[in-house]
Amino acid sequence: MFDIALSIPQWQGSGRPEHLPRGAAAAAEVIGRHAPLHALAPFTGAGVSGEGVNAWNAIMAQFEAAQDLLNRLAPRRLLTAGGDCGVDVVAIDHLARQYPDLFVVWFDAHLDANTPQTSPSGSFHGMPVATLFGEGPEPMRSRLGRPFDPARFFYCGERVADPAEAVFREGRGLQSLDIELLPKGAPVHIHFDADVLDPLAFPHLAFAEPDGMAIEEAIALITCIARRCDVVGFTLTEFAPADEQAAREGADILAAIVAAACKGNKS
Repeated sequence: MFDIALSIPQWQGSGRPEHLPRGAAAAAEVIGRHAPLHALAPFTGAGVSGEGVNAWNAIMAQFEAAQDLLNRLAPRRLLTAGGDCGVDVVAIDHLARQYPDLFVVWFDAHLDANTPQTSPSGSFHGMPVATLFGEGPEPMRSRLGRPFDPARFFYCGERVADPAEAVFREGRGLQSLDIELLPKGAPVHIHFDADVLDPLAFPHLAFAEPDGMAIEEAIALITCIARRCDVVGFTLTEFAPADEQAAREGADILAAIVAAACKGNKS
């Protein structure tokens, strides 16, 4: 069982946010089937840039609101729905404080490892991994715990990288997932960006990349992780359906993915 489901309907971190609010609402309904749902109020407006990040005040305001709620409720097992990938910084930081030996598996087409200094777009959804490793904007960095251990972080389904992201990854030795490297029974958080999926099978994406993961493969991998380890966190991000019909169709697929993580969840 998960303690809470947290909706952070942040779209300001994306460079293509048009459909993310609709996707965030649908994703929140999906995770709310598995735990009591707590939804942050949407930040009104596009925000103001700063710290090398577009819409920085919107990003930071939502981070602080989520962190305050998590500090108050103190969940040990957490489901989260965005919005853009940047929402997972606060979720992972919270869980890492609960579990010093936490592992993270990052399902994503992109490395998300730009910094405010290297990002070609200034969009925060391309920076959460670098932020977790201590290279994010200073005001957020000062509210985070210690930088994450690279040995406990694994990419899965990644296939696109900016040059600076490739350098960042190599410098920290960030590996692709090998199930055998996850200790049996270890606490694991799964980040799931919907763009890890093949857009021919799952077209509800703002940043579709070809040659993605089959839906069945994603479910099988998450099921394997949940059976081997203790999934204490799962975050669903970047669902961008173009209309309500697409939201319903995409949510059915995402519900099966979330259920795969929940089936093996230790109570």
